[in-house]
Amino acid sequence: MIGGRAGGRDTKMLNAIAVMNTKGGVGKSTLVLALAETLSVFHGKNVLVIDGDAQSSVSSMLMTVANLHKLQSQGLTMVDFLVSSVLSNQPTDWTRFVVRNVSDVDDARSVYLLPSDMQLTLFEREVSKENLHARMRQVIGAVLTDARRVFDIILIDCPPGLSVLTESWLREADFHISPTKADYVSICGLEVFRRFKALNPEMGFARNMGVIINMKDAQSAADEDYHAWLRNDPDNHCFSQAVPRLNSLQDAARFQSMERSYSAKYPGTVGHAIKALAAEVVERMALAHVTAAEPQPIVPQPEHEPQPHPPHNPMSEFAIEHAGLPAGRSDEKPAM
Repeated sequence: MIGGRAGGRDTKMLNAIAVMNTKGGVGKSTLVLALAETLSVFHGKNVLVIDGDAQSSVSSMLMTVANLHKLQSQGLTMVDFLVSSVLSNQPTDWTRFVVRNVSDVDDARSVYLLPSDMQLTLFEREVSKENLHARMRQVIGAVLTDARRVFDIILIDCPPGLSVLTESWLREADFHISPTKADYVSICGLEVFRRFKALNPEMGFARNMGVIINMKDAQSAADEDYHAWLRNDPDNHCFSQAVPRLNSLQDAARFQSMERSYSAKYPGTVGHAIKALAAEVVERMALAHVTAAEPQPIVPQPEHEPQPHPPHNPMSEFAIEHAGLPAGRSDEKPAM
């Protein structure tokens, strides 16, 4: 049993991570953004971000709003791929919907995006109406199988709640990470998720990589108490690094048309926290490659501050181009 699923998957390909909490407002999309850019800049990873949320939050964080709207209007999002491959049952190349040159961080040149659209909700309704759940999961599984061969890490930004599409991502991914705020309501979201995971174990489910304490108020005794409570439960596999509640991290979620450095986007305390968290993600992935046991919390202890990774070659397995469509980053002003 590997990755919580029968069938024995090659441990060299355990790199698909679904980021999920049934409670909204815990900072999932911002965390996906920060991890993707950090893994690119400091670890030299080719990262695919899959936006599984109809709100398209992480998509709008990685490109101009104008370019996102253009992708959506031209039928070049994940929703259009799913409509073709699941509802119409037509063989469709998912790589045509991947966008290059996203991120406004100058050194994050190896982040790619499979963007979303608000029509995703309507797609899921049609899947349920036509009873196409099995076909959808098969398509999702095939996408991840292909993507594992091309990308070093796949981050899937799942919406709050438990939709039929989210269930497919969670059952086909290798791991799930659960961000939570250190408060009662957010922790209740983790419990709902845990109960859902226990249902139908024969269908397989992503392995728990761990819980990330996000948006923690360093001055709050209540936050510290909830953090300690979460950390003391071994089933949570809590990450050692918590992410502080700081305005700079919220500001990082706003895409800028002009490139900026990593340190300008993630200054000071926030940058240190995200870099330590990304290093811990890499360590836990490495541990999973050598053992099928549930990963235990690992405390990253770098001997020195991580430095940006040297420039790497662009993805060579396939060219990610859209005729006449700007890349995710451009100089045009976002639509307001």
